[in-house]
Amino acid sequence: MIITLKITLIRALYYKNGWSADIEIDESSTLEDLHYAIQDAVEFDNDHLYCFFVSRTDRSRSRTMFDDEDGRALPKKLKDMFPLPPDRYLFYLFDWGDEWVFKISPSRKRPQEPAKGTKYPRVQNESGEKLVQYPELEDDFFP
Repeated sequence: MIITLKITLIRALYYKNGWSADIEIDESSTLEDLHYAIQDAVEFDNDHLYCFFVSRTDRSRSRTMFDDEDGRALPKKLKDMFPLPPDRYLFYLFDWGDEWVFKISPSRKRPQEPAKGTKYPRVQNESGEKLVQYPELEDDFFP
């Protein structure tokens, strides 16, 4: 079945504007597959480490980590992630230096059968200003 996930940028070192996208993806996809889907949606170079974590907020110390360091992100399937415990959310952190942090929420759209001839995952819609992984910074950005 195809599920729709809302991916929302929570914070990043250089980015101050809002951005979100709805991604349709097969529920049997892994967190690693979701990583690649997000990378494709934001058009980043996929050149940094990443992790997923479940916590109350993106800054909570109490969190369950899923990263490629321990192999937990690679096989964990999306259908096994949701629903999350009450008051817990799934987050995706890409690049510990620039800290691109995204909140991942299942949409209220019901799971559906894959449409014939449609390649998944795919971005269903996107809002906000397109993200730029390596923006040209003004000279006065750094003190």
